[in-house]
Amino acid sequence: MIDGQPLACFQPFIDTATGRIAGVEALGRLRQGNGQLKSVGPLFSDPRTPFSALRRLDRLVRADALRRLHEAPADWFLSLNISPRWISRLRPGQPLPSLKQLHQHQVDPRRVVFEITELGGDNQRLAEVVARYRQAGARIAIDDFGAGYSQLDRVLALQPDILKLDMRLFQAAARGGPSGDVVRALAQMAEKTGCWIIAEGVETESELSFALECGSRYVQGFLFAQAQEPLFASDAFVQPFARLRQRYVQHKLDERLRLMRMRQQLVQLMSLLQAWAQAQAPISQLPEVEAFPWLLRFYQCDRHGTQLTPNLEWRPNGWQADNSYVGHNWSWRPYFYHLLAEGWEERRLILSSTYRDATSNQYCLTAGQFFANGQRLLLIDIDAAGL
Repeated sequence: MIDGQPLACFQPFIDTATGRIAGVEALGRLRQGNGQLKSVGPLFSDPRTPFSALRRLDRLVRADALRRLHEAPADWFLSLNISPRWISRLRPGQPLPSLKQLHQHQVDPRRVVFEITELGGDNQRLAEVVARYRQAGARIAIDDFGAGYSQLDRVLALQPDILKLDMRLFQAAARGGPSGDVVRALAQMAEKTGCWIIAEGVETESELSFALECGSRYVQGFLFAQAQEPLFASDAFVQPFARLRQRYVQHKLDERLRLMRMRQQLVQLMSLLQAWAQAQAPISQLPEVEAFPWLLRFYQCDRHGTQLTPNLEWRPNGWQADNSYVGHNWSWRPYFYHLLAEGWEERRLILSSTYRDATSNQYCLTAGQFFANGQRLLLIDIDAAGL
């Protein structure tokens, strides 16, 4: 049934601010007769494994992790997985086995993070147990955040201290596309609720860059270390992490430099298009714009946000007009009220944040500037893919 000696292996969490190890996650292993280590994961996912055997295995692994935590630096935390299915078996008011183990091994609960795994379990029952963990001083993490809608319910019910992004979703998001927007939104939500983000499954430099972009407090994954029995030195990854972080920062600086250069070009383009608009010239007299390959379209609105002109798009065969949006009001869009707040008095050019265009599904920026004594607004949509 359970073949081997249970023990804990440790995978580190790297603090993105320092590159030092801030804590470890305890992962169950079985030492085989030949000395090899085997994950206990398949046993926990196999419905044929008796509950009593799993409970005993879990407590043995946890006891080994708690015992060995005393070998770690005093500022490390230990993350222990807790299954909601097991919490649901506790009787109301029953002493919590996990807290009893902490007491037996003389571990300060403030050094422990209880990581709620899986999507099952009753949120109200979970919240009662979590409150007792918190009362003892422990922190709470939710694993696989983003894996399902019910996780949002769980965040509201448990108000965790830490959210671990779902590894599959995170890795897909790091490759780009819509999942990237979803994970960025989840990270922003976590920030607004006061949660720290852990990005797990960081296996490549591009995944680390995406984790940093999402504001992850800690990263965990094979890029740095697999789970192993011995504890790493706290500064084992400081230098390699610093090099990777510096490359990320340089990449972002290069992005900003490209954006600054494009902004200079935008000033030139805006001047050309405003001169054409003020002259009320025909489309045939619009300037050619091959020098601005990122231009998608431009149009004019009144100062209240209502579109006055067609979308004018530069195509290989010249300018084309699209009348579909004449009369539409865009005052509700963030870039518009930013323009009103920041650009109306001074008539200066304002550039929006990057967004995904609902019509073309492209990443875009919108530049805008008031002209004609502030009565008209010229807006330029920009393809942000190259940025």
